[in-house]
Amino acid sequence: MADPYSKLVTSRFGRQLTARLGLPTPTPLRRYRPGEPVVSGPVLTGAAEGSRLGDSIAETLRGLHAEVRHTPGEDTRYAALVFDATGITSSPELGQLHDFFSPVIRRTERCARLIVLGTPPEEITDPAERTAQRALEGFVRTAGKELRGGATAQLVHVSRGGEQAVDSTLRFLLSAKSAFVSGQVIRVGATRARKPEDEQHPLRGRTALVTGASRGIGASIAETLARDGAHVVCLDVPAQGEDLAKVANRIGGSALQLDITGENAPRQLIDHVTERHDGLDVVVHNAGITRDKTIARMSRDKWDAVLSVNLTAQERINNALLEDSSPLRAGGRLVGVASISGIAGNVGQANYATSKAGVIGHVQAMAERAAERGVTINAVAPGFIETAMTAAVPLAIREAGRRMNSLSQGGLPVDVAETIAFYADPGSDGVNGNVIRVCGQSLLGA
Repeated sequence: MADPYSKLVTSRFGRQLTARLGLPTPTPLRRYRPGEPVVSGPVLTGAAEGSRLGDSIAETLRGLHAEVRHTPGEDTRYAALVFDATGITSSPELGQLHDFFSPVIRRTERCARLIVLGTPPEEITDPAERTAQRALEGFVRTAGKELRGGATAQLVHVSRGGEQAVDSTLRFLLSAKSAFVSGQVIRVGATRARKPEDEQHPLRGRTALVTGASRGIGASIAETLARDGAHVVCLDVPAQGEDLAKVANRIGGSALQLDITGENAPRQLIDHVTERHDGLDVVVHNAGITRDKTIARMSRDKWDAVLSVNLTAQERINNALLEDSSPLRAGGRLVGVASISGIAGNVGQANYATSKAGVIGHVQAMAERAAERGVTINAVAPGFIETAMTAAVPLAIREAGRRMNSLSQGGLPVDVAETIAFYADPGSDGVNGNVIRVCGQSLLGA
């Protein structure tokens, strides 16, 4: 969708005007293009004394053929700053963050990456160490707001025993695929993840199903998973059949017309996959609707319709897919699409925000059960994404949505899709029960 303000501020006149008035100046984000290197400049790495992820970080950077530096150069500008903070066990030791980042944080390239790795605080019994590891989050979220030029900051919590499962997460966060993801905390559990046989097509030989796939974010998800090698079953309601068929044909997938709120929808979905495919590997619950009204003016019908599509249908389908007899294979991925509204709330969207907060709750509640089945379940929570729906929002609200994040711009449907593709990657076995906000580090919510 068009963003006239971003076009203005990148012009010569616009740059002068915004500098004079102190207005935000969005940097065009670098997004993934096949064949481009994941990291295109020097990567400076560091570690707190006694940290445990050095070998894993080094292995990932070797695999990316990255130019790694261990000591800062006087005039060097960095594509990424990576610091292993797992060795920090007390608050005085947090000074090592300052010592590493302070001299170099202003010497980052456009769309650079800042990554801190720590240990999940809830897994630590020592109070001093748990306190220090929890403090990392405040540092990273602040760094994300201080960085400029389209740069992002992330915190990766790695469980003890998950050292060999961090590769896919580092690759995603270092790459242009994470362009609109910033200020996030991603947890990698204790497991030894598989590596895909084909890095360019990690989903080759796998079957994915995407609901609400006929347009917008859903179509982009389908396209991205197909790009990564999956056969994609594109699902939507019969009324969207024509657009659904176009998407399926364009990506070489197949179409399934189904109302997911129907009483027999989980059974029909499972029967379709069982009959037409050899199994199911990825399920993305993207289908969603809005019926906006303030709470006092909202009818029960509008409430029920949104909850039914956005949450209840997802719960019913996932419960069926996690049964032992379902076609969902071991190593399967369940992904829900939540929203920043489910985290921060939104005027006139009590039903929508309730449903999207419920998606987050569902992911967290089902993570243990999914793991027992050899499956992961995660969610994305998009912020302001440039779609036909947001293009219809009144101009003032639309502009506020675009600017109220650390990157001062709206995201694109592909930004949501790339995050889902990261979850779907066979190497993401250790990523379970996560909710990643695809919002440019929104200034609203946590």
